[in-house]
Amino acid sequence: MRKVVLYIATSLDGYIASPDGSVEWLPSPPPGEDYGYADFLTTADATLLGRATYEQITTFGEWPYPTLTNYVFTRRPPQEAAHPSVQFITEDPTRFVRELRQQPGGTIWLIGGSTLASPLLAEGLVDELMLFVVPRLIGAGIPLWRHQEHTQPLHLLRTQTWPDGMTLLHYRLSEVSETVS
Repeated sequence: MRKVVLYIATSLDGYIASPDGSVEWLPSPPPGEDYGYADFLTTADATLLGRATYEQITTFGEWPYPTLTNYVFTRRPPQEAAHPSVQFITEDPTRFVRELRQQPGGTIWLIGGSTLASPLLAEGLVDELMLFVVPRLIGAGIPLWRHQEHTQPLHLLRTQTWPDGMTLLHYRLSEVSETVS
């Protein structure tokens, strides 16, 4: 079964974007550093994005994931043409991801946002969290975490800290996936 990994940056106070949805507060990595991004990307062959996250990424210029299959969850697909690697999904995300996990392939990267991540976490469809904690307090914005009905035990796989203060917290939630129905 394929695994779903929420690989995401968050401020120390738990926000993934400013109140206006921007991520301009994210620092640029030091020269020659990518915090393991390239290595992670080699394991993934699909992404899961909410519509707001997709819209944010399209403002960065050229589509950054042309070699991956990109699933964007939305109630209303946009009228404008998207990159050929992008598919707009209007069905229930939990049902779609449950079926996608059964198909052959690599890691499924849950890019965000929290509105998409929340139901997937609640249904036990996220196997790992790779949280990059940015050493900044932004005070307000779009929170990483939404309300969850039950507690979820996490098993720490590793941590890593870089000289600029960026910290990776890598957790496994597989026991949750096995116990939540």
